Amino acid sequence: MNKIQLFLTVSLLIMISCTNNQKDSFAFQETTIENYSSYGGKIVKDQIFYQGALAEKYQEMNVGDTLDIAFTSTVNNVCKAKGCWMKLAINKDEETMVKFKDYGFFVPKDIENDTVIVQGKAFVTEMSVEDQRHYASDAGKSEEEIAAITKPKKTYSFVADGVLIKN
Repeated sequence: MNKIQLFLTVSLLIMISCTNNQKDSFAFQETTIENYSSYGGKIVKDQIFYQGALAEKYQEMNVGDTLDIAFTSTVNNVCKAKGCWMKLAINKDEETMVKFKDYGFFVPKDIENDTVIVQGKAFVTEMSVEDQRHYASDAGKSEEEIAAITKPKKTYSFVADGVLIKN
């Protein structure tokens, strides 16, 4: 009877540990980066999350919280002046503003709709009207669109140590 109980206990523990791993089902471990161009530092995270997982994590964060993470997404917009920032989709309706650590590198200006992997720090901020207007101008928005920006906005921000852009 003791052997059966031991076997059942071990089996139960294994099943519980497998179930807990399913919490990270948005993450994928096996990513080949052979077809990517690298900018900034090397991507060294063990897990690279899909954009939906990052959106969930942002929902749990308050202004001032940070999260060290790597994730893959699609580029919605990029700075047309220098490539000094980009906006990445995190779900259907939201995006994160990505800047580059210490202004140390830029990305190409023609990567809209490309797939990227970024690694760095995610955080929640409140963006001023002035900054929103500056980024709208960089993105080539019209004067009317820029003038329509009249109040600060809660934003999902990201400072990337490294970026991989799919070729």
